[in-house]
Amino acid sequence: MISAGDFRNGITVEIEGNIFQIIEFQHVKPGKGAAFVRTKLKNIINGGVIEKTFRPTEKFPQARIDRKDMQYLYSDGDLFHFMDVENYEQIALNEESVGDSLKFVKENEMVKVCSHNGNVFAIEPPLFVELEITDTEPGFKGDTATGATKPAVVETGATVYVPLFVDQNEKIKIDTRTGEYLSRV
Repeated sequence: MISAGDFRNGITVEIEGNIFQIIEFQHVKPGKGAAFVRTKLKNIINGGVIEKTFRPTEKFPQARIDRKDMQYLYSDGDLFHFMDVENYEQIALNEESVGDSLKFVKENEMVKVCSHNGNVFAIEPPLFVELEITDTEPGFKGDTATGATKPAVVETGATVYVPLFVDQNEKIKIDTRTGEYLSRV
């Protein structure tokens, strides 16, 4: 159990049957009345953010989040298959629990599967990936003065905006958190 007075950013707690991660917290001691803790909480299952206040003495069970490295194998229709590389167990997740977290992940790459009490709620791709551009318009010389970009389709099917000098069949590095082009490889 963790009391509201001990809240810190990043801690996950169970409140009213839901699992929340603390994004922001602030201890408030008004001139009149009792002190309280103002928090901003993110529901880790559905991603919703709420603001709540608690008395510093309120206690909540701390939620344990398991992050396991797994290999993304393949997708067939609406199921995505992952394998634990330690014991070779395979799991299949539906499109709802995966979301768009695999749009920059190729088959056979490692991802982190996040679960609470055995229920998978999120997939964390690697922070940076290197992908080949399969389709983009050719760039023109002299068009780079403004830092303009053009859309490019990478080998996973996702669209990334790249500088005009990047051509088809080149490998690029992408930040998976923002979906931004970082550099050529």
